[in-house]
Amino acid sequence: MAWAHEVGVRIIPQAGNTGLVGGQVPLHGDEVILSISRLTGKRAVDVRAGNMVLNAGTTLEEAHTIADEAGMLFPLYIASQGSARIGGVLGSNAGGVQVLAYGNARELCLGVEAVMADGTLYQGLNALKKDNTGYDLKDLFVGSEGTLGIITAATLKLFPKPAAHETALLNVASPDDALTLFSTLRARAGTTLTAFEIMPRIGFDFQLKHGMLSQDPSADISPWYVLAELSVPQGVAEGGLAAALEAAFETGLVTNGVIAESLAQREMLWLAREQMSEVQSREGASIKHDVSVPVAAVPELIARGMEAALKVAPGIRPVPFGHLGDGNIHFNFSQPEGADPKVFMAGAYAVHDAIYEIVLALGGSVSAEHGIGQLKTALLAKVKDPVALAMMRSIKSALDPKGILNPGKVLG
Repeated sequence: MAWAHEVGVRIIPQAGNTGLVGGQVPLHGDEVILSISRLTGKRAVDVRAGNMVLNAGTTLEEAHTIADEAGMLFPLYIASQGSARIGGVLGSNAGGVQVLAYGNARELCLGVEAVMADGTLYQGLNALKKDNTGYDLKDLFVGSEGTLGIITAATLKLFPKPAAHETALLNVASPDDALTLFSTLRARAGTTLTAFEIMPRIGFDFQLKHGMLSQDPSADISPWYVLAELSVPQGVAEGGLAAALEAAFETGLVTNGVIAESLAQREMLWLAREQMSEVQSREGASIKHDVSVPVAAVPELIARGMEAALKVAPGIRPVPFGHLGDGNIHFNFSQPEGADPKVFMAGAYAVHDAIYEIVLALGGSVSAEHGIGQLKTALLAKVKDPVALAMMRSIKSALDPKGILNPGKVLG
């Protein structure tokens, strides 16, 4: 980096290359990709303090293994965890399915080490939960998508490993009922409710049609499903999920459901959730959105978004799913059956405009966990507060005055 800064070579930091908005992909053709894929392994694990220090090229799956071998839990789980690396996970501030209980990547990071644009080394690998000595500089790098520095190592939080998981796939009539169920379970289970996902029936039908599921994981046909999971702490009796669901069944809030009775069944339920996005490619072209709104506004987002998209593109097939518990919905749309994929995608911007208008009206964000990269730079410039944009540009200019780190990303 010292050499690149001296001669003005533009650098694209790349971790696992699993990003979905092009943040890790060259834009101009004359950049140098700097991969951290061989910067792997652990530096330290401190079980008593509840943290570990990992090199940034370590995959998320390897991080899980390192934590597990120490008898602890690192709770960040995403579909690409076999390839995604810690540097990229932090650079994009990844979320995943347990943000509800543990927070996203930013909240799981205590400190980072990073190489700056001029080759100097920021040594911020502290493990302190309280350090009130000025600006929290690690948060400049977490979520910056490699535009301010290259993360080379990180101190990450560890948590006690649950004794067991209780997982259920529950039939609900609507997103409104799903939201009511969320409030009910959270009141009963508290922080042991570690995942709460909403899925439409069409996503299951797609997977069954294309042989991605060996059998229907649900109890029976329902317009919507909730995948809820409790993590049972050590020393606590199991059965909390079933007990918490009793009232929901009695009142008809939940019309049917399946509670996993084995690890294999739990894995099948999660597989059905994890394949929701992937299966859409089997149905042709799809228009995708990674958005968030206040949790209470999720049902309105889904209802208004589906209606607006169908007006813009008649025959479009909505497949909204995701993390209802934290307000992050992957609002995807598959092409009409038999449609020309190119013609369908030519109308994508009209669908984008319709969805983003609703998201912003509800006080939401146009990028919940995937980042800005190169795909959403124009959108960011359009929707972000001008003062916030000016502050971001000032930070970029101060830390990377020659603009050699991931040029064209985030700020355009």
